[in-house]
Amino acid sequence: MPAREPLPIVDLASCCPVATGTPMTSTDADALARSLKALADPARLRLISMIAAHDNAEACVCDLTEPLGLAQPTVSHHLKILADAGFVSRSKRGTWAYYRLVPEALDNVSALLTNS
Repeated sequence: MPAREPLPIVDLASCCPVATGTPMTSTDADALARSLKALADPARLRLISMIAAHDNAEACVCDLTEPLGLAQPTVSHHLKILADAGFVSRSKRGTWAYYRLVPEALDNVSALLTNS
């Protein structure tokens, strides 16, 4: 296969627009990094999705272990990380803990990412 030469860029401004937004502050970067770290695990992302799919966006930890394929202590550990990061809230009912999504939590991460 013959090598191809790159096309010349005629209009640099249309290729690489100048940044017009405000850079992220150190405080916002720290907050976003903490949030993304909490989300940066496949099991935690699945837990958020599973809780969102339950009635009223709330699920008992007992409903999450089998579908996730992890032991209850591991699921509880992941849910604690999500709760500490503010993505879910926890309520105790008898011996079981129920987790509910915090609706504005993902919106806050999105706003920090888009700097709006």
